[in-house]
Amino acid sequence: MTPFEIELQVFQSGDFWYKIILPLAIALFFSFLIGLERQNIGKSAGISAHILIAVSTAFIGIIQLYMFEHQGGDSAADNQRLIAQVLPGVGFIGAGVIMKGQKNIIGLTTAATIWATAMMGLVAGSGYIFTSLIFGTFLVSFIYLRDMKRGINPFIPHVHHDFNDEEDANDDDIKRHA
Repeated sequence: MTPFEIELQVFQSGDFWYKIILPLAIALFFSFLIGLERQNIGKSAGISAHILIAVSTAFIGIIQLYMFEHQGGDSAADNQRLIAQVLPGVGFIGAGVIMKGQKNIIGLTTAATIWATAMMGLVAGSGYIFTSLIFGTFLVSFIYLRDMKRGINPFIPHVHHDFNDEEDANDDDIKRHA
């Protein structure tokens, strides 16, 4: 079967909702919530970046499944190369968010959320629906609870300070804005 015939078969069989729409919806939903938090905190990678990364990696997972079916479903087939290239690619994107200041490093959490949303997209796109729901729920819960513990409401836009002048910042402000 050609790739087009496999796609056509998925569309005609009704598996379209389960194999394509549901994984994309999961990736979109959780990456939106994570991106919203990052954007409201004032970080460089917000809603758009997180959604693009998660949905793109979900599509890569979906295409990987099509490639597996195209190769006859043989477990000996070399069908994981596409997914394997996502890891260094997303790591490279995350590295671009990390900045080193005079006394601190910023952007590590944003880089981690980029990488985690990419992995959640891959898990959803690869067909592991329940695992991606659990993983996405954990990610969102962890990030939002972390902010609430720091006294930051992640649901409203927040003014971010760089604290270049030490006299403008006190220890509590620096801890909450890390």
